[in-house]
Amino acid sequence: MAGKKKLTVLIADDQTLFREGIKDLLENEKTIEIVGEAADGAEAVRMAKKLKPNVILMDIKLPHMDGVSATRQIRKECPDTNVLILSSYEDEAHVMESIQAGANGYLSKMLPASELVNALKTFANEGVMIPQPVMGKLIQGLRQMSSATAEATLVALTKTEIRVLALLGRGNSNKEIAASLGCSVKTVKNHLNSIFQKLDVSNRTEAVVKGIEMGIISAEESAAS
Repeated sequence: MAGKKKLTVLIADDQTLFREGIKDLLENEKTIEIVGEAADGAEAVRMAKKLKPNVILMDIKLPHMDGVSATRQIRKECPDTNVLILSSYEDEAHVMESIQAGANGYLSKMLPASELVNALKTFANEGVMIPQPVMGKLIQGLRQMSSATAEATLVALTKTEIRVLALLGRGNSNKEIAASLGCSVKTVKNHLNSIFQKLDVSNRTEAVVKGIEMGIISAEESAAS
């Protein structure tokens, strides 16, 4: 995030104790502000329109409207709001469905509290929100449904940009990518902006997904350690 502006967060979960626990945890962070809580998917959509938070922490299993459906509607009607799935489901099907619905990231409810806070802070700075284990699930799903096409020849990524894209697929942060390339973080950001423009995407997850679908990078390459 630019400057010292707080990251505004809406929590959407049907378990009151879980919402209150996340709220208590995040309210101790000076850079994060909890602006609302929703107990079901329909309420999350209404609150997203009203409050326009930067981020929604969204559970998948919600009454009235499930989290994936709510995510799809929010991303359509509130494109500036990021939806981050926070779920106990970690299988390929749920990860893929969430990302395809427009979720900007996917986190496990099994994460230690400190890691959730760090993930939100990293997201605020770099837009990184899919840890490597979850990215592996996404890659597995893509491996099963994608194939290289001639479309890849229409996108003129440089060799460096392709390497950056592959490193994105491994869940690397800007700092880690810079270390791998031997360049500055600012240079990495310039490469990312160029990649996003050429692939016509708006975030890192979309870039990796489209890169694999178009055959620019392989699922195996992205999953490599």
